Amino acid sequence: MIQHTKTFNRMLLAAALVSGCAITTAQASVVASMRPLGFIASAIADGVTPTEILLPDGASPHDFALRPSDLQKIRRADLVVWVGPEMEAFMAKSAAQLPLNRQVEIATLSTVKPLLQKGDEDEDEHKQGHDEAPDQHANEHHHGEYNMHVWMSPEIAKQTAIAIHARLLELMPQKKDKLDANLEQFEDSLTKVDENLGKMLQPVQGKGYFVFHDGYGYFEKHFGLSPLGHFTVNPEIQPGAQRLHFIRTQLVEQKAVCVFAEPQFRPAVINSVAQGTTVRMGTLDPLGSGIALGKDSYVNFLSHLTSQYVSCLK
Repeated sequence: MIQHTKTFNRMLLAAALVSGCAITTAQASVVASMRPLGFIASAIADGVTPTEILLPDGASPHDFALRPSDLQKIRRADLVVWVGPEMEAFMAKSAAQLPLNRQVEIATLSTVKPLLQKGDEDEDEHKQGHDEAPDQHANEHHHGEYNMHVWMSPEIAKQTAIAIHARLLELMPQKKDKLDANLEQFEDSLTKVDENLGKMLQPVQGKGYFVFHDGYGYFEKHFGLSPLGHFTVNPEIQPGAQRLHFIRTQLVEQKAVCVFAEPQFRPAVINSVAQGTTVRMGTLDPLGSGIALGKDSYVNFLSHLTSQYVSCLK
């Protein structure tokens, strides 16, 4: 009888372990640091495994801190997708504890490195703002040598998708057909949308404008746009008096047709600088807030951003 009880208990324990494993597997997924990276990841993982986002809508990667539930998501993830510590400082410690085959750190990919743009070209002018506290600059240029807003580049998005596909294929070889089909569809739709958006943006290529922060360089270069500058390098830091005077002068002289704010930051400073000028006010959303994850979400993001540019610049 005792022997039967022990055997039965062992069977229960084994069943519990199996069901525990099943639960863990079911919960595992692709975890992306930010929504735009989730757009790329969810296109490749569509129908294979869920995609989750760490950064909530309305939050900024510049000052976000992980919650205990976020740390759990990272630990149990099949794959974690992020740009790198210069963009998401909040991810650095957790990502360092993950094996390399369970993460895609975009900025370090060999296919992405040659495509990286240098950081803010007019930082020197920006540093001369006399009303800024000296210690502000320690935080201000934390993006380092390169512009880390890499999801704004259709070329880098494609290389990221290829890397996510390769990692998921290693982890789930049984899903090869679906993963291959997803990557092919992503590349095809990206090629088509790229062509269409180029045509939409062509009429506004020569129109001058200011953006709130320097997060759009890849998109602007790719589509041949003509930015006159930005208010700030880091959205958490107010632009200095010298920068504001420079922008105000450009607006008064009617060199810009539009000034863009962002949904995450609606600083009064933009309104005050534009007051009394003929410049139009627009909004650009660099994080694609509200766009649902899915196989078309990245091309929807690019299309949405294009519409935001065109509606203000036209």
